[in-house]
Amino acid sequence: MPIRATIATQKVYDAVEALEDNSKVLVSFEYGPSTKPEIHPMAIGLLKHLFTNGHKVFVTCLWPDGQFMADEALTEVAEEEFNLTYGEDYVILGFRPGNEAVVKGMVSNIRKLFTTDVRGTLVDDIPLMKNINKVADFDFIFSASAGYPGTMEWVQYASDPTGVPLSTGTTSIMVNDIMPMVNSGQVQGILAGMPGAAEYEALIGSPGIGTSGMDAQSIAHLVIVLFIIFGNIAYFIEVQRSKKY
Repeated sequence: MPIRATIATQKVYDAVEALEDNSKVLVSFEYGPSTKPEIHPMAIGLLKHLFTNGHKVFVTCLWPDGQFMADEALTEVAEEEFNLTYGEDYVILGFRPGNEAVVKGMVSNIRKLFTTDVRGTLVDDIPLMKNINKVADFDFIFSASAGYPGTMEWVQYASDPTGVPLSTGTTSIMVNDIMPMVNSGQVQGILAGMPGAAEYEALIGSPGIGTSGMDAQSIAHLVIVLFIIFGNIAYFIEVQRSKKY
């Protein structure tokens, strides 16, 4: 079935398209296995969009499981699909405990918080980290979030104070909490659960897990509707029979 992007999804796409060449993008992974079906497809779609447009990606994780999600996504997209070089095109700084304190720390001094990346390489020895000292050195932030800590903390403690634009992708249940910030302009669009992921895949012209998930969901809904119709028909026939006797 054809997929049409909502205004909120279109805003995320437009925000990425508006970035200047070779922009530095901070992507934060804040989800785990339980919310992977909703958020992982949008994370993969975003990475494809960023790398297609030639941007540099810096990854951090506010959740411990986020580090594994990030590694899986970047292995699939950066290594296998785009054949990019770690440390030059993208880097995974990884997880640090502390919730919003981590965001605050990155706003003031990233190198104090992250002395090494996930591979144990000194941050000072990573070419991509040259001139990256704080959140204000990035051109864009994307939060792939399933809850706390996540999008709201990035908005409150990073994007608002520094002026670095931010977009997000969240579980469907979180959308109502984030939409006021989208409407106010604090957040540049939102990818809302699996439908948002499928819409984003359609916009970038790369159907993936989100699209197939929505196709399966659409078929399931169609089957349910057909059962309801057949049930009503059977009931109507039974009523007509009872009237005859």
